[in-house]
Amino acid sequence: MQKSYIWSLPTRVFHLLFVVFILLAFLSDDEDSLLNYHAIAGYAILLLLIFRFFWGFWGPKYSLFKDFPIGIQNVKDFLVNIFDSNQKYIGHNPLASYVMFGMLIVTFLTIITGILAFGVQEGKGVLSFLNSSYFKEMKLFKEIHEFLSSVLIVLIIAHISGVLFDRLLHKKHETLKSIATGFKVTKENESIKLNIFQKIFAFLMFIAFISFLIFSLYEPKNILTASIHKPIDYKVENPLFAKECASCHILYPPNLLPRKSWETMMSNLENHFGDDASINEESNKEILAFLVKNSAETSTTKASWKFLNSIENKDIIALTKTTFWEKKHKDIPKELFLHKEIKSKANCKACHSDVEKGLIENENIKNLSDFK
Repeated sequence: MQKSYIWSLPTRVFHLLFVVFILLAFLSDDEDSLLNYHAIAGYAILLLLIFRFFWGFWGPKYSLFKDFPIGIQNVKDFLVNIFDSNQKYIGHNPLASYVMFGMLIVTFLTIITGILAFGVQEGKGVLSFLNSSYFKEMKLFKEIHEFLSSVLIVLIIAHISGVLFDRLLHKKHETLKSIATGFKVTKENESIKLNIFQKIFAFLMFIAFISFLIFSLYEPKNILTASIHKPIDYKVENPLFAKECASCHILYPPNLLPRKSWETMMSNLENHFGDDASINEESNKEILAFLVKNSAETSTTKASWKFLNSIENKDIIALTKTTFWEKKHKDIPKELFLHKEIKSKANCKACHSDVEKGLIENENIKNLSDFK
């Protein structure tokens, strides 16, 4: 028995980066404030998949797709001889080959559906132009993305289990160690060697990957994460609305409430949350027309859609009374709303710095630790 060099440096670096960025993608999935970083991790994985695709056709032996021992007969032979200490498969065994193909395909589909959901639901990234056309179906795209993510977890568990099982049955082959060292114990010398073309390709792809990361971190709002929803200057858009509605509290953008809520509110300004906010009839009509024209029904921002569906036909005029608001803020300690910089649940601007511009972008939400 001797050690054979079967996993080249580019293959091992790909594996390491693939593991790291899959982990980063999962860790950043649950935090809205990390959504852009979640997207960047997804794009990074897509770059790695592009490398692996070409490496599967142009790379060295054992990394080539044609060298994966797939087929029913190979699977049968492997299972029959699974306890044989002298396995004939130098690279991936048949079961590992199927899992590897599954991981690559499912990861690719997960990334594509993620980019699709990012564009449709958030109006961000390279597919943001689909936001206006498919916005109402955003939940479907997200559910498909999450389903594929779950399938990927299952495949990852299967892959890890296979490696651990192989270590238990065929420890002398050093399969687990080989992904770090590149060497595996075999009967004969099966070492691979990269040609100049493979070295150049791997180097250029690595440079492209590092450049992408540097660019994404230096310019976080690039074409891959930038939003099609632009900030609105309401003082320019409608000076009367900005003046009258922001004289006593923050300026709530029209797109956060549905038409019915605005009509209800403007028809009873003399009892406006306990205060008399009456204005003359002409001003009332002008502001109401502006509110209705730009209400939640006309918007394709996620916040607008969530508030709209949360209110439905209920007589609600306060955002904080909606089930959506309550769900999003349920983990925030009640005493925090009494903080001197917040003072009230209605003070959205305390945490959402862009709300008065008609936006509630995840990356612009203040961290709770800022309020001490």
